Amino acid sequence: MKIKNRINDMVCMKITKLISIIILPVMMAGCGKGNKQSGDDFITVDVTKKYPKKELILQDFLDVEYVPLETSDEFITTTSLQAIGKDIILIKDLNRVNTGNIFIFDRNGKGLRKINRLGQSGEEYTNTHGITFDQDNEEIFINNTFSSKVLVYDLLGNFKRSFKNREGFFYDQIDDFDHDHLICHDAFTELDKPEIKRNFFLIVSKLDGSIKEIPIPYKEKKSTLIMAIDANGEIISNIYCIYNKKLIPYQDSWVLAEPSADTIYTYSQNHIMKPFIVKTPPIQSMDPEVYLFAGVFTDRYYFMQTVKREYDFVKDTGFPSTELMYDKQENAIYEYVVYNDDFINKRPMSMVYEVPIPPVIVNNDGIAFMTRLDAADLVEAYKKGQLKGKLKEIAATLDEESNAVIMLAKYKK
Repeated sequence: MKIKNRINDMVCMKITKLISIIILPVMMAGCGKGNKQSGDDFITVDVTKKYPKKELILQDFLDVEYVPLETSDEFITTTSLQAIGKDIILIKDLNRVNTGNIFIFDRNGKGLRKINRLGQSGEEYTNTHGITFDQDNEEIFINNTFSSKVLVYDLLGNFKRSFKNREGFFYDQIDDFDHDHLICHDAFTELDKPEIKRNFFLIVSKLDGSIKEIPIPYKEKKSTLIMAIDANGEIISNIYCIYNKKLIPYQDSWVLAEPSADTIYTYSQNHIMKPFIVKTPPIQSMDPEVYLFAGVFTDRYYFMQTVKREYDFVKDTGFPSTELMYDKQENAIYEYVVYNDDFINKRPMSMVYEVPIPPVIVNNDGIAFMTRLDAADLVEAYKKGQLKGKLKEIAATLDEESNAVIMLAKYKK
């Protein structure tokens, strides 16, 4: 996978030093050879190892539902999927468009309403970096990174309240944690300030933005940014970033993947943190670093992705990745390819992160993930005879200007 998104909202943090502990080496010493589930119910993954390959058909382990979004004069969207509830799907226009439009569709794809509160007043947002839906309170949380605050609206678009980020924090991810709190990831970065100790996962009050930090132990901060620097320490290139999600929902918990740590944890609503996946070799010993990120989880499969912090500035390519999967039934790790069986030409798909359309990981409420299928691509595939089943039927009704089709990958009952 090649990622070359340029940083607009943040700059690079110098490597920081935090708590030095001995628990991680102890964990790794007790985890076996790196491909077995331990008695403590966490696995180890050697990110330098070559694993056997396995091909999977998506429909063999997940049910697939297609939702064509209504297309009308009022409901035209570039379709950046944000959240899904019991009865609605929340969508915004892509960040690069920045129209301020937020669309609410029902679960059948019918447009219910369009909200737009783009503006400069205290009740408006200047951008919509991310949107989170609180099902219980029927509230929408807008992550307004340009003004470093979160704004809260009801489902009709009425303003309810807002709160600022803690000074010096940058929320690149926000998610619904419990009735009263969000869970957030802080992507704060710096180029030229002194090293500081930092926790990057936060429990944030939905009422006033007050914060409880979740400490992830690591020795030294490792950056997911990369740039070319001259002999004088000046940046002489664009700044590129690995954009894999560090915060992933998983049932009633969240998966926390701090790139600087050797352990990926789960964190429950009871505020209990447990080791989930341990990566080897130690990240502090790697140059260049190879990071491990989490994705879709099913009863049988844990999908992961390694990304190497490496970039060729001459060829303008980099961040090579490998798709990995832990098979609980076979108690083994594989390099995998997943195919959507509704594409006759065996189109592969990532279960963690891919460009330009990353899946939205849900891992809860019966849904593993969702993603968009662009109408123009479906129309082309239909004309070439590359589709079958329900997807073929839907594509026959589309034209190139139609809204996208949402694919819901659901757990089998």
